[in-house]
This record gives sequence, structure tokens and C-alpha cells, in this order.
Amino acid sequence: MSSLPQPVPPSWKDLGKSSTDLLQKDYPFNGTALEIKTKTPSGVTFKVAGSRPSHTAPIHGELETKGFHKAQGLTFTGAWTTSNVLKTQIELENQIAKGLKLDLTTTLAPSKPEGKGNKTAVLAAVYKQSGFHSRAFLDVLKGPTFTADTVLGRDGFLVGAEAAYNVTDGRISRYQLAAGFNAPEYAVTLHALNDLKSFSASYYHRVSADVEAGAKAVYDTKLTNGGVAIEVGTKTYLDSAAFVKAKINNAGVLALGYTQSLRPGLKASFGLALDTQKLNEVDPSGQVHKVGMSFVFES
Repeated sequence: MSSLPQPVPPSWKDLGKSSTDLLQKDYPFNGTALEIKTKTPSGVTFKVAGSRPSHTAPIHGELETKGFHKAQGLTFTGAWTTSNVLKTQIELENQIAKGLKLDLTTTLAPSKPEGKGNKTAVLAAVYKQSGFHSRAFLDVLKGPTFTADTVLGRDGFLVGAEAAYNVTDGRISRYQLAAGFNAPEYAVTLHALNDLKSFSASYYHRVSADVEAGAKAVYDTKLTNGGVAIEVGTKTYLDSAAFVKAKINNAGVLALGYTQSLRPGLKASFGLALDTQKLNEVDPSGQVHKVGMSFVFES
């Protein structure tokens, strides 16, 4: 009896994504952010994003445009930031082989001195098939460094590994491992990172159609106190257009988030972070207690 076709597993960077998104996304307490997305009838998209951290004066902004050539499987993305950094990305997908994607990403900072990190160039290849997801990157100007990762999946079980090789030095500069299990309503992921010196375990559970919960524990052997950092969080849908999120870590920092779709194409998010061990302290710098908001317009 032949087994059923296996779905494509997540990439290395997306292992534990459900828990990461639950604990990290939709908490805009570090300042104010605005994002505007538009799309032309021909499929070209434009995005203007700006953010101002609560503890600094300068506003960081980025203008991005993305175009597609579906017949050729080609995508071009260009961006320009207020830091005077030019970014380009060219992607070619499913043309040489089914499931293969090639990518060239470059950045250029004309205002920086030559040779001081003013430019980068990374070649990437991604190959996806049933039960298999592999990526390879060549950082042309740094090292050069070759990085590869692979994730294998079968019946919900996932195993993955990543390694970086410095071509100039002729040595492996980093290696990492991961394992997990994904089910429709829950996911568990274990990571051994930074040459197996840092370990993390994450858990995600869709309790019901309206409630999600998750947790993450991190242990780093380099920390002098040798403790484990733990964070737990939850997300509750109030209705089809609004949800609230809450999380707390073992350092006593409580974070709250509220997201509301005001109308189709307009979403507002509000975030608050409180250090529960310093509630009575005056915080003029905004470093202890934080508040912020984010608005996204899309058409």
C-alpha cells in the first residue's frame, strides 16, 4: 500500500512560525508605524512604510515597488530607504525545474565609505518538493560565505539542519539543528542553535476557533546566570474584525496588543508593554514601559 503524498514542509526559518507569530506579531509598542500598500490593475504593487521608535527622533521610511512577469516566473522588487540604502531583489521561479526558485538580492549604501559594508550581494536557491524543503545562499561579498539548510517532513514530523561555511577560511562557521511536529491544531518545535550552544522549545495550540495559545523557552549556555527565559501568550478573536493578544515573560514584562479592522483595507493596531516589577517607577525615557500604534492601509 503506497503512502499518501507528503505536503511541502516549512523552510528552516519558518520552523516554529506559529508560536513565533503568536508571541511577536501585532505588538506595536516600540513606537508609531504607518504602512500604505497599493496595487495597479497590471499587478504592480507599491508600499510606503514609515516608523518612529518611541526613544529616538528620526523617522525611518521605505518606498518599495514590486513587479511580476507571470509568464516568465519573474519577480522584481526595488526599495529605497530614508537611510539612503538601495535594495533590489530578482526572483525566478519554476522555470528551470518545478519547485526551484532562484534569487539575487543586493543592497547599496552610496553614503557609506567603500568597503565599509556599503554593499551586499546574496545568491539564493530554494527547492521544494513533497516532504522536502531546501535552501542555499552564497553571500558573495562577505567571506564569501555559503549557507545551506534542509527540512524533511513526513506525517507531521519535521527535522531540519542548517550550516554555514566560510569559503575563504575553509571552515564551518555555524551549524544548527531542529525537530518538531505539526498538526492542524498544534505544533511543537525544538531548536539547537549557535553551534548547539543555545536551545529553545516552542509550543502552539489552537484551543478553539477563537482562541490561540503558545509558549517559548530559551536556554543559552553563554549566559552567566544559566537560567531559562520563558514567555507565554494568547490571542483571542473578539469578532471577525478584531482580536486581542497578551503575553508575559519570566522577567515580569507584560505586553498587550489590540488589532481592529476599521474597514476593508484599513487596519489599526495598538500595543502596550509594562514592566510589572517597576510599576511605581517614573519612566520619562520610555525604556521601561512602552506604548505604540500601527496603521496599515491597503487597496
